[in-house]
Amino acid sequence: MGEETQDKTSVQARRSPHRAHKRSRRRGKSVLIVAILIGTATIAFPMPESAQAASKQVPCSVPALVAAINNANSTAAADILNLTRDCTYRLTAPNNAANGLPVISATITINGNGATITRDSSAPSFRILTVGTTGVLTLNNTTISGGRVSDCPTFPGICGGGINSDGRLTVNASRVINNTATGNNFIQGAGINGEGSMTTITGTEISGNIASYTGTAVNAALGAGIANDGPLTVENCRITNNRSTVTANTGSFAQGAALEPFAPTTIMKSVIGDNVSNAPGGTARGALAVSATTVDVSDTKFLHNGVSAANGTVTGGAIAVGPTSTTHLTAIIVSENHADAPGGVAIAGGMQVAPDANVTVTKSALLGNTVSAVGGTSAHGGGLNNEGKVTLTTTAVLRNTASGSAAKGGGLYNTSGATATLTLTVVTGNKAGDGGGIFNDGGSVALDKSSVAGNTPNNCRPPASVPGCTG
Repeated sequence: MGEETQDKTSVQARRSPHRAHKRSRRRGKSVLIVAILIGTATIAFPMPESAQAASKQVPCSVPALVAAINNANSTAAADILNLTRDCTYRLTAPNNAANGLPVISATITINGNGATITRDSSAPSFRILTVGTTGVLTLNNTTISGGRVSDCPTFPGICGGGINSDGRLTVNASRVINNTATGNNFIQGAGINGEGSMTTITGTEISGNIASYTGTAVNAALGAGIANDGPLTVENCRITNNRSTVTANTGSFAQGAALEPFAPTTIMKSVIGDNVSNAPGGTARGALAVSATTVDVSDTKFLHNGVSAANGTVTGGAIAVGPTSTTHLTAIIVSENHADAPGGVAIAGGMQVAPDANVTVTKSALLGNTVSAVGGTSAHGGGLNNEGKVTLTTTAVLRNTASGSAAKGGGLYNTSGATATLTLTVVTGNKAGDGGGIFNDGGSVALDKSSVAGNTPNNCRPPASVPGCTG
């Protein structure tokens, strides 16, 4: 495997003032259901088609790669750069500001052929690359790794440890791994930060990325894997083992360890698993944390994700849908996710629906999720906690658990003012201190051809709060 380095230069770090948390612009029938659903969420990783246009071969050399990008930026025509197969282009210094490579300002396709573009572990902090506002980048079969950033080209904050895009970005059959965005300011998008007109990610692994807020005031670390303020499509991807963290006891927010969308987003045929948000004394929210936008998810698995906040608040181990957001979930599996807040407040082991949010769940399963607040104030909604409007159709809510202090609603906890409609849905095998199946705390729950049975220690509470539910 080839390898090349470049001379070291000084890092020009951009320090920015505090940014607010959210940007202004921005067994029976149930077993059968689960078996059918599991068969729907399969993952494939197609390779991109070979380029048909004339292209340039790039030797296994960082200076050669930099020169090729600069030359492509200088021409009006689209350019195709073919990297040396399996080469490691090892960056030892930034090319400009906090970017390891020249900013993409033209239409460029990079065919990696299995190559890796990485920041040397001994180098100063910089991201791997940025797509400028006029840039259109297609990245095929390339690994982007080791980026470490402490600035953001677009807003006062820290973003895009691996890739930051203010233009149009397409990533195919690639890997964006082990990148970091860290510092004393607002953190967003350690792996990929998509700010531009469109970001499309297909057949790609997004893993091992870390968004870490290290300051002492209230702030946030969002979207360790991906964050987007422009339209985003994710298909046939694995988003795993990413982490959002904040300084303990600052009241800060760690969320969206896998993905934080601030703009319309579509997720298809993917796996989102083993992502963690941790905010001791603060607030930790779902692996997918939706913020004031519309998100459509289909044929996707959410597995073993977790949120934790000792003496703080956790909401939505797998999915947290924020206020004024609309989310449509079709043929998804939400399984064995957890929300833990020892000494604090724990809400929704599987999925949280916030006030004024609208969520539809169709042909899906919430299975084996847990919410726990040992020694804390409350633990509500092992499978689902609803504070807005939720519709479950042909869906199974199975074997979820709420445990610890004031544990209620093993399957579903429905709050005052919230509306939940269950059609052709099964709620069974769930456990809690009270309301093992459903706990309706002053809201409205309607059962249409649905079954709530076999939950522990009871099915629905308070008595008569869920018409048609007994025991």
